[in-house]
Amino acid sequence: MRLVAVALKNFRGYQEEQWVSFSDLTTVVGRNDIGKSTILEALDIFFGGNVVKPEVSDKNVSTLDDYFQITCKFADLPAELILDAQATTTLSEEYLLDSDGELQIRKRWTCSTAKPKEEVHAICQHPSNDGLTDLVTIGNTALKKLAKDRLDDATFAAVNKASNPSLRSALWGSEELNFEKSIVPLGKEDGGKIWSKLALHLPHFALFQSDRKSTDSDDEVQEPMKMAVAAALAEESVQKLLDEVIEAVRAKATDLAGRTHQALSEIDPDIAEGLVPEFKSDPRWSSLFSVALQGSNGVAINKRGSGVRRLILVSFFKAEAKRMIEAKEKSSVIYALEEPETSQHPRNQRILLDSFQAMADVQGTQIILTSHSPGFVSQLPAESLRYVRKDPVSSLPVVTEDKDDLWAELADELGVQPDNRVKVLICVEGPNDVTSLRNLSRVLHLADPEAYPDLISDRRFAFVPQGGGTLGQWVSNRYLKGLNRVEFHLYDNDVDEYREVAAEVNARGDGSLAVITSKLMMENYLHTDAIFDALGVRVEVSAESNVPDLVVEATKNTDGVRPVRKNLVKSRLADVGFRSMTLDRLAESDPDGDVKSWFRELMQLVDR
Repeated sequence: MRLVAVALKNFRGYQEEQWVSFSDLTTVVGRNDIGKSTILEALDIFFGGNVVKPEVSDKNVSTLDDYFQITCKFADLPAELILDAQATTTLSEEYLLDSDGELQIRKRWTCSTAKPKEEVHAICQHPSNDGLTDLVTIGNTALKKLAKDRLDDATFAAVNKASNPSLRSALWGSEELNFEKSIVPLGKEDGGKIWSKLALHLPHFALFQSDRKSTDSDDEVQEPMKMAVAAALAEESVQKLLDEVIEAVRAKATDLAGRTHQALSEIDPDIAEGLVPEFKSDPRWSSLFSVALQGSNGVAINKRGSGVRRLILVSFFKAEAKRMIEAKEKSSVIYALEEPETSQHPRNQRILLDSFQAMADVQGTQIILTSHSPGFVSQLPAESLRYVRKDPVSSLPVVTEDKDDLWAELADELGVQPDNRVKVLICVEGPNDVTSLRNLSRVLHLADPEAYPDLISDRRFAFVPQGGGTLGQWVSNRYLKGLNRVEFHLYDNDVDEYREVAAEVNARGDGSLAVITSKLMMENYLHTDAIFDALGVRVEVSAESNVPDLVVEATKNTDGVRPVRKNLVKSRLADVGFRSMTLDRLAESDPDGDVKSWFRELMQLVDR
């Protein structure tokens, strides 16, 4: 299951219901104490993550209601739910989906007692016909009585009366249904069973707070370490050694017990007669071992700098996510990290960002971050940002997701400014083209620094992805284009619209230049060995090949290689594939010298 959105109502600062949507990588940004962490902690409460517990004090102080609630919306739902041996059903057949065909689960905590009381409901388009609204919440006896009263004799005789889903299906099918938005309790009878089975499919949620103590004894650190111990103990060779230990201890212990028993017999035979030496062995091996990280100099993690501790803990999160997916304990994982850039060197911030984006590309993994750092936020995909700010009238926190308004206000709020050193704007289709060109430029620049720029470090160039990009790139587009910076446009040859754009740019007469690739797309300039380095598959590439599609199919048909989604293929080719290009490989894959000509044009533009 994939988390689509969450809604908070009466929870801390969020009084009116406020929805926040999520993608594979989502970043909640805003000022301090505005409500960013509240969103993450609400999710931890909903998923039972054990970092934050629901308390009466979580209820908004201004509301007259006696409850707070957290509603989560999910997609990628289980195909079926097995309630018991007699009952298999689906969410669709039970009419528990909303108008978008997705699942909304609302958890409400009533705060009329010292400890909040939890109730679970589905918010859905449910039958509203008289007598047919509460079928999920009544038991088999009541369902059979209702079916006998409302169904014709033939239908009643044919229905499986031991199966509650079959009885509900027959009742709902007996007349034309009317539907309305409904709140269906999931706390008793089959409603409770449905929720208990659904809970097994919920994503695993792990929250890493910015202000909690970071030591190698923390639960989130020790959990993967405990799993490492459990995996080691489960190894056949290790188990054989442990059995030998048990046998050796048994032999020694029973021998001593036997001799003690013999001595007792000599002293008092009557007492000894009722005693029999017995060896019991049920060792809790896992409790005897623990693992902690220490440096080669013996310094424990909790004695290291805060930045090192946070970096190691984030690595543990990544390792645990991978373990859970491989172990199939949960089909999906959500990692929520507050201010991951805290105490990190800028280079490590970049590594963390790349790591988060790579994790988010893995099917079944979602990453949620919070931040208010302009340097960190400016490097994030702009479409991933959710801006939390105070409503100027109510002073309540609101979440803005509208693209143009969000980016303009957010850039001003955080102080994300364009780099005035920029002389040339490089306009490309999307973020993968940015990565590809940066890697190619580094290869050529190292061979001839005078002829080719290094787009990774040369601040005279700024990228402007047309199909999305980072907030920093959007700022460059917004501000620098208005300052008449010369532009270099590079587009793939697979879209007719780009040819029209290129013609318009070249007709401006302002020194800007647009180029359409001779080959079908950027990936066609990759050497086959570079593709293998990136994804471990061999493909035959021509000028007209759709390389990402070829690679996707190759991952499905190559032994020892896991199938990979297209967006991840494009990302890996841009990052690893183009980074592994060499001058020799480029000479083979681009004999006409298209790539070199692009970068020579850039040098000419910047020197004008």
